[in-house]
Formats: sequence, structure tokens, C-alpha cells
Amino acid sequence: MIPAARWLRSYQPSWLTGDVLAGLTLAAYLVPSSLGDASLANLPPQTGLYACLFSGAVFWLFCSSRYTSITVTSAISLLIGSSLGEISGGDPARFGALAAATALLVGAIGLIAWLARAGAIVNFISESVMVGFKCGLALFLASTQLPKLLGFHAAHGDFWQNAAYLLGHVGDTHPVSLAVGLAALTVLVLGRIFLETKPVALFVVAAGIVAATMFALDRHGVSLLGNVPRGLPVPGWPSVRGADINRLLALSLACFLLAAVETAAIGRTFAARHGERLDANQEFLAIATANLAAGLGRGLPVGGGSSQSLVNESAGGRTPLSGAIAAGFILIVVLYFSQLLRALPQPVLAAVVLVAVTGLFQVAALRRLWRASRGEFVVATAALIGVLGFGVLRGVLIGSILSLLQILRHASRPHVAVLGRIPGTRRFSDLERHADNEWIHGVMIFRPEASLVYFNIDGVCDRIRDRIHAAGALPRLVVLDLSASPQVDLQSADTLALLARELSSAGIHVQAVEAHSSVRDMLRGDAVDHDLGGINRFTSVADVVDAFQRAGAASSPVISRR
Repeated sequence: MIPAARWLRSYQPSWLTGDVLAGLTLAAYLVPSSLGDASLANLPPQTGLYACLFSGAVFWLFCSSRYTSITVTSAISLLIGSSLGEISGGDPARFGALAAATALLVGAIGLIAWLARAGAIVNFISESVMVGFKCGLALFLASTQLPKLLGFHAAHGDFWQNAAYLLGHVGDTHPVSLAVGLAALTVLVLGRIFLETKPVALFVVAAGIVAATMFALDRHGVSLLGNVPRGLPVPGWPSVRGADINRLLALSLACFLLAAVETAAIGRTFAARHGERLDANQEFLAIATANLAAGLGRGLPVGGGSSQSLVNESAGGRTPLSGAIAAGFILIVVLYFSQLLRALPQPVLAAVVLVAVTGLFQVAALRRLWRASRGEFVVATAALIGVLGFGVLRGVLIGSILSLLQILRHASRPHVAVLGRIPGTRRFSDLERHADNEWIHGVMIFRPEASLVYFNIDGVCDRIRDRIHAAGALPRLVVLDLSASPQVDLQSADTLALLARELSSAGIHVQAVEAHSSVRDMLRGDAVDHDLGGINRFTSVADVVDAFQRAGAASSPVISRR
């Protein structure tokens, strides 16, 4: 339940140097990114700092991945910013309370998922859906930040409304703001290319503050970040109404799905790289506690950050303690240096966000989907369009629905292999994949390669019928190899028996072989095993074929196609 209790007992003093350096580097990344993501959420800048501070103080105790860093993320922040405006009624204090309440609800959902051991839920959001969602999110983020880079206020609509507003107000560009933003953008891009593991964003933020102070940029029309209160908030339950909880549930579920999928994906990456094991269910508990802490600390929902986690690893972190150390450094900033942030130019902050979200637009991943699977590419495109046309929250829901439909589509159309004998052996494999396999005269062997359940069994039986009639010559024996079907439900058992009786009436003997024990129990319990030639655990495909050939098959009559 608390992995830290295990690895702290074996903690070696030599690891501390790496964890401290990684914690310092991580904090240097988290401070500017939390400010930018708070602005995406339409929240005061200190909200992002509070979220990173309080969530980071507890996440390290419960996570199973050594390198995953908890943070406010662009996706979740934008989801918060685009969803709470109408509920809050334009009241900034109420907006902040609703964001904190959402974090608490995300934590509660995470606890329920952990108790239900629902770690496998993260596998229900396909990679193609996430690629499309992230690309759409990157474009939407760009449409909200480019106006700030150009020096005028952004619109608050969907991507198309924002893009139309941007194009219609390009003439309102403020030259000084644009120059400051482009300078910051140039340094950040060069830093990403040549100094990928260094906290260039912190340097850019510091340089922007110094430049704004020295040259009085606000007097030249450049918008600044504004007041960032020093000190910690009083932890507690946000002041929201009971009716608000019901209105926040859909948003909280969407935030939890994003946090869970991203955190698990990051953890799997590190686990594969370092030969470790990720406990997805344990990550649910870590996400839950982190969000509960962020909500009580007046923050917003958090999740695993991919770039921050990579920084943590590359900076030499050895254990999750680096995340706690990073939270400690953020605490120092909040207590003693937050007032310095008030002079941060908004175009600089917009540049930080724009560079951060470029990693979301995965052109290479879209190109790979196009080459490998047009169906997967269509799914990714639908998720992308869902975000652009219907908003981030609906985009998440559309992506989730597409993932489930994709699963059902694959499950409802399992491959039915037609088997032939591997030359010189008693083994059989797919004829379509191995053209040199031997056909057995008078015999057709089918292997459904999935569990047989109510929504796919009709399709499986139809494909068997089609292949029999496409052969032109009616076989004397049809063998059903059930070795690749670990489950058969009641409806499927009845449908298989119906198919067997149909074929028997045409003079074709049907024999099922190599069924799993649970499948044998189902077929016997439904009293249909006799229709399938009798079921046992000893007879193989080769045994049935050998017995057929020894008996000597008669010539097969020619049939017409149906």
C-alpha cells in the first residue's frame, strides 16, 4: 500500500546526492510550467504552485514508479479552464473553489478505482485515441496562447472561434509584446534542441522578470503576471454547494482518465527501460492521494507529467524521494520568492506554454498510424476533430467512447484461421500466412482466434459457412480447433451446435477439438457437446485428421454457392 515504506528501508546514502540534484532540477522545471498551466486553467498563478507543492509532498510515498513526477498538466489545466467558466458564473473565488473541489473528486474517484483494483482501466484508452486527442489539444492550446504572445486578449471559445478571432485581430499585435515573446520563444526552442535536460524555462522566466523590471515593460504596454501572494494557503474543504458536486462529476471523471492514462503510460515507459514492474493499481492510489492533497491545498487536479518525469530521470534521480525534495524547493519559492514572479511578462509565459505543448502534437505518430493502419488513423483523426469541434471535455469523452467502440469492433470480428498441415509435421497453422502448408483432402479445419461470445459468434459462424461454400467442393469433415478460444458463453455454445447440425444435414461431420477445460464444461453443461462430435481433453487436430485419412474419405460432391 505504501511502497516508500519498502524502499526507504534499503535507501543508500550514496543515492541522496542524485535525488537532491534531481529534485532541484525538477523544481526548476515545475515552477514555470505550473505558472503556465495555471494560466491555461484561468486560475491565479499561485494555484499551480500550490498544486505541485501539496501533491508532490505525498505522491512519492505511494507511487510504484521511481521516476514519475506529479504535476499540473496542460491537458487537465485546459480541461478545467474550459469547463468551469459557466458553472462559476464569472466569480474568480468560486472558480478557484470549484477547481479545488474537482481535484478532491478526482482523488475520490482514484480511491474507488484503487479499492476496486481497476488498474486495467487505463488499457481501455487506445494509443491512437490519445495521439489524436493530444494533437487536437496542442492546436487548441496554441489558439489560446498566440494572442497573448502577440499582445492582445484571447477569445474564450472552441478552436475555430479562437482561430477566427486570432486572424481577425492580427492587426492589433503589440510590437513590444511580440518582440519579448519571440525572444523568449527563440531561447526556449534553442534550449529544447541543444539543452534538452537543462531548466531553460526557469532561465527564460528569470530573464523575463529582470527585463520587465529594468526596462519597465509594463509602461510600454506589456502585460505582466501580476500579484502572486507569498505564503501558504490555509488547507481545507473548498466552499462549494452540494449541487456543484453533481455538476463536477463528468469533469472529474475526465480529469481522472487523463491523469490515469498519462501516469500509467509514463510509468510503463520507465519500467520497460529499467527492467522494473509497474503496478497500475498502485498508481491509482498515488494519483488519488496527490489530488486529495492538491484539493485541500487550494490547487487544481494533477497527473503524471511526461517531460518533468524525463527531467527527473536524466538529472540523476534514484528514488521517488526526488519528488519530495522538489516539493521542498517549491515550498521555499512560495514562502520567500513568490513576489518576484509578479513582474513576469505574459508573452514570456505564453512562450513557455507554447513550447511545452509542442510535444503534444505528434506528427511522427500520426504518420506511423497512416502507414500501419488506416482504421487507427481514422480513430485518431476523429479524436482530434472531437477536441477541436466540441471542446476538450467532450473531446475526452469522444476519445473514451471511440476506444470502447474500437475494442468492441475488434472483439466482434475475430480472425477465423483456416488451417493446413506444416509439411513434414503433425502440426497445423494458418494457410493464409503460410502458403506452403498442405491442404487435407476432404477436410477443412477452422480456428477462431478469440473468445466466442454473444456479439461475435454469428460473425464467426458466417465466416465458416462462407469458407466452406467458397471451396466449391463440400468437405466430408469440418474440424473446429477451439484452442485459441479461452471462453465460450451460452449463446455461442447454442450457435455452434446449430451450425454443426446444419452441416451434418449436408453430410458433413463436425468435430471440435482442443477446447479449454472451462469451454468443455460449458459445452457439456449445455448438452451440445454431442453435436460437436464429443469433447475430450486428449484428441488433437492431428488425431482427428489421421483417423479420417485411415478411414478413407469418399469423393466430395460439388455444391453451388449461396
